[in-house]
Amino acid sequence: MTNLLKSCTAALACLSFATQVIAAEPLKELGKGEGAVSIVAWAGYIERGETDKNYDWVTGFEKDTGCKVTVKTAATSDEMVSLMNEGGFDLVTASGDASLRLIAGKRVQPINTDLIPGFKNVDPRLQNGPWYTVGGVHYGVPYLWGPNVLMYNTDAFKDKAPTSWKVVFEEETLPDGKSNKGRVQAYDGAIYIADAAMYLMAHKPELGIKDPYELNEDQYKAALDLLRGQRKLVSRYWHDAMIQIDDFKNEGVVASGSWPFQVNLMQADKQKIASTFPEEGVTGWADTTMLHADAEHPNCAYMWMEHSLSAKVQGDAAAWFGAVPSVPAACKGNELMTDTGCATNGFDHFDKIKFWKTPVAKCTTQSECVPYHRWVSDYVGVIGGR
Repeated sequence: MTNLLKSCTAALACLSFATQVIAAEPLKELGKGEGAVSIVAWAGYIERGETDKNYDWVTGFEKDTGCKVTVKTAATSDEMVSLMNEGGFDLVTASGDASLRLIAGKRVQPINTDLIPGFKNVDPRLQNGPWYTVGGVHYGVPYLWGPNVLMYNTDAFKDKAPTSWKVVFEEETLPDGKSNKGRVQAYDGAIYIADAAMYLMAHKPELGIKDPYELNEDQYKAALDLLRGQRKLVSRYWHDAMIQIDDFKNEGVVASGSWPFQVNLMQADKQKIASTFPEEGVTGWADTTMLHADAEHPNCAYMWMEHSLSAKVQGDAAAWFGAVPSVPAACKGNELMTDTGCATNGFDHFDKIKFWKTPVAKCTTQSECVPYHRWVSDYVGVIGGR
């Protein structure tokens, strides 16, 4: 954790100068594939049919390009930043709370979108996203986006969806007559402080929070106090999707913030699970495939980025994860996604999601905010009971 804190602090020290980043020269032309490409990715993002043969967007790519794909699964954005700082990888599927850190730390390189024909098909809402575009320079290509939903056990809630995040933040008796204490989870990542801030935006408006990622000292303290109280309820701080699934199946967990990925897998397994968008809103992620500054296999990496933007891959990946594709054409004609899948997964709710972004000291909604390196150290303290 010490090295992680150092890497976070070092990268964040550069963030106030993010708009002054002098872009390195992107690749001018594609060459022959190097035979391999290594990717740091979220669970479920790079599938080769091992879990379900219908979901495979790796095998065909390897056959067509000769580029063998290897994947390192990361459970949090901080882990992704740490892995990219260590090096040895070509690509990363970075969320908005990691992408600017990677740019500021010069761990990723600019992308020549002219070498990626599929970029023109990307949703216009994403083509110049501020989480991966600095000074008009693109540092990657969009992959998937979506919400952090409230997942719940339908038996515990008597088939009536909870309407508020209160069920995970404050002790209460659930519809099954039992307390929520010891039956809920929270995300094991410092960015989760924003979920607490979002809850406070609705329930303590006197704090004046306008952006859950931009908190002054008083607002930040209130969020930490809420999280310290929540700790008494939490059975586990989750970061591994498969362990969370097991906890819902076997350990009596009945409510938690989660990804649609876990919801989909458990519903496919006929578990009594559903998800909802509570009244306070949801945080979410818009993920970008970014190229390491010292990538060993840049040609195969560019080939993968182009492949990742095909309508077929976008639709299949979004269907598997329960996400929204970055290419709108994927919303029609995909057997796995179906023509209603994009609407179900939130295509029309883009403006309602508070997307992850890296908290910085020089913020826009007030004069000064608590920077991310403090979020990291303080959230470790919360989990540790401090």
